[in-house]
Amino acid sequence: MTSSQILLLIAAYFVVLIIISYFTGKEDSNEAFFKANRSAPWYLVAFGMIGASLSGVTFISVPGMIGGQQFAYMQGVFGFFVGYLFILTILLPLYYRLNVTSIYQYLEQRFGTTSYKTGAFFFLLSRVTGASFRLFLVALAMQYIVFENIGIPFWATVVISILLIWLYTNRGGIKTIIWTDTLQTLAMLTAVGVAIYLINDRLGWDFSTFLKSVEFSSKSKIFYFDDPNSATYFWKYFIGGIFIAIAMTGLDQDMMQKNLTCKTPGEAKKNMLTMATLLVVVNFFFLSLGTLLFIYAEKTGLKIPVVDGITRTDLLFPEIAMNQGLGTGLAITFIIGLIAAAYSSADSALTSLTTSFSVDFLNIEKRPENERKALRKKVHIGVSLLLIIVVIVFNNLEGNVVSNLFKFATFTYGPLLGLFSFGILTKYQIKDKYTWLVGLISIVITYLITILPTSVIGAYQFQWEILPLNGLITFVGLILIRRK
Repeated sequence: MTSSQILLLIAAYFVVLIIISYFTGKEDSNEAFFKANRSAPWYLVAFGMIGASLSGVTFISVPGMIGGQQFAYMQGVFGFFVGYLFILTILLPLYYRLNVTSIYQYLEQRFGTTSYKTGAFFFLLSRVTGASFRLFLVALAMQYIVFENIGIPFWATVVISILLIWLYTNRGGIKTIIWTDTLQTLAMLTAVGVAIYLINDRLGWDFSTFLKSVEFSSKSKIFYFDDPNSATYFWKYFIGGIFIAIAMTGLDQDMMQKNLTCKTPGEAKKNMLTMATLLVVVNFFFLSLGTLLFIYAEKTGLKIPVVDGITRTDLLFPEIAMNQGLGTGLAITFIIGLIAAAYSSADSALTSLTTSFSVDFLNIEKRPENERKALRKKVHIGVSLLLIIVVIVFNNLEGNVVSNLFKFATFTYGPLLGLFSFGILTKYQIKDKYTWLVGLISIVITYLITILPTSVIGAYQFQWEILPLNGLITFVGLILIRRK
């Protein structure tokens, strides 16, 4: 595909999103923006949340994992499923019973204002950094595929991207996101399906033959029980996956805001169970695609892309989809899938950050009715500018620094895990004014543990168990500041 064809495709995609926003954003109210009037169909929310859970990182990087750890990622996916069961049985009923707009309002009712602000702050820090990092990665891929060739600088790509997101979210908010997420999920899954079909066809296989092949068997090992020190060890992945799901979905305003748009707790539970089940299947197909990509590369002699001297397995999918002559259909679906992957997480992040800052820090629900809409729109613009700045800053940092920033941001879910766990599992009250200090110390201790030298921890490699460790340290810290 030529650069002009790709640009036309991107333009057409956003025209569709803006049309959707026109119909879903007619009721330009805070109730629609924050909660979609609690009237969203649960099945629509469930399907759309798949795309939001996957994001651009999954779309590009998960197929590339095959080169290093085969299907080990599925161990974590099984953990996700268990975590989602906890969310639908414990957290969803809690949020509906309290009738919250921001889930961190629970912390105010349970502990006090400082705990409430601390939880909301950690979410804002996590989501700004995480959403910016994901958008940064996909913007880099788009720059690599098209924008560099036509002389558009990276910063302009970022500004245009955020501006387009703002255009279709500024009125309808979460009500619009429910529908655009559905379209974006469909686009991503279509891209994966078309890629699997066309690559199999080029290799002379159908999908059943591929799954039975020796090549698939040699690259599809799921369970790793042999080395507890390894990052792919089953119990690290599985238990870590449980807590990843609880913290990064159940304690995340971005994800839970969508669940809370369902009419009743029962529908929200059906949404979560459906999404959890489909996510297991979808991740299996992503990894199957990754296996196909590596098999295709080996059979055709295609080399893994190298950028700045580093082998980038996450660029194998773009390389095969765009440059290996597999047809315009694959190129088109890949571009649309890539755009959808980028913006399915960025648009919902923009909406949830606007919601959290407006509700948790500006107390928008307690302000006069005639001030609320204008205030929400100002916050929406401010958050958009913030995301632009952070993504551009990422582009000017060393690659390892950027990765470490993203990893450090994931640590901030640990205090949220500790706070909510302490609130649900105990009846203690705490000295609320010290909550922020406990959270900060927990992050620092956890980070120091992860950088311990090999002379202390030997060959041990940290995986997702960092999150429950961080939550446990926070939990212990809250015990120390409990009221007698």
